[in-house]
Amino acid sequence: MATGIRRRELTFALSATALAWPLAAGAQRQRLIGMLMNRAADDPEGRERSAVFRQALLDFGWSDRSNVRIETRWGADEPDLEHQYAEELVALAPDVIVAGGSLSVEALQHATRSIPIVFASVIDPVGAGFVGSLAHPGGNTTGFTDFEYILGAKWLEVLKQIAPSVTRVAILRDPAVPSGATLFTAVQASAPSLGMDVVAMDVRAPGDIESAVAAFARTANGGLIVTPSGHASVHRDLIIMLAVRYKLPAVYRDRSIVASGGLISYGPDQIDLYRRLAGYVDRILRGEKPADLPVQVPSKYELSINLRAARAIDLSVSQALLRHADEVIE
Repeated sequence: MATGIRRRELTFALSATALAWPLAAGAQRQRLIGMLMNRAADDPEGRERSAVFRQALLDFGWSDRSNVRIETRWGADEPDLEHQYAEELVALAPDVIVAGGSLSVEALQHATRSIPIVFASVIDPVGAGFVGSLAHPGGNTTGFTDFEYILGAKWLEVLKQIAPSVTRVAILRDPAVPSGATLFTAVQASAPSLGMDVVAMDVRAPGDIESAVAAFARTANGGLIVTPSGHASVHRDLIIMLAVRYKLPAVYRDRSIVASGGLISYGPDQIDLYRRLAGYVDRILRGEKPADLPVQVPSKYELSINLRAARAIDLSVSQALLRHADEVIE
């Protein structure tokens, strides 16, 4: 009798196991991550950010081409490309999409309001209308903002440190960026204590940039603060060239611009943001909702100086400032 019971129990166990196999296989299905990067495909900084994100995913147990597949598109901060690639990625029905910047988020939200979107580098996600608030994003989008308004005062301070003779500062900005007005107010508030006057330089097209910078440079003791935007990224080589031509000390947010020939930058460690981004993607892949994940602010900042750029405008950089730099390009 006991043997019969054991046989029935064994038969039941085997049947249950057979039924469970398809469920287990389904649970281990390969997941799909889309990436819409706001850089060109051959941009070294963009490639590094993508590589860091993939490496960080490994720490959470997600391996590309194993239990996850990553489809990447390079929008290069070009509106038409961003929208084209957003539609392509959404058509693949991924589990989550990573967005590199504001144009990427805008294009993706236009294409889907259901697929989770996690952004890595957005200036003012609330002002842009991407999320309801930093603490409670709502909807299908969350991520990491790479900007705090206190940066405006810090850029002014850094400009004074690297070029003490500067008394006039033009804030080069894209008027379409929602954070522009508040940022300008923050810079204005700090200017008197540093003996500086600031003016807004609203530009969009390359011709606007050239004419505005040339007009500003006619008066001595000028400097530039180049605020982050898609236009600043696309036209960075032009801005760097004009700064050299007119011998204008210029401060940027992104170290990648300094690596390309800009003078000095102070801003969030973008690589760290992409490393942290993997944690949010992991949580979404495991079932959490973007609406419940608060937008995170930067935790690490970096100061980069390009001494070649300083020599090009006949500027001598103090040893005290060089000692404080996280990166000095010779």
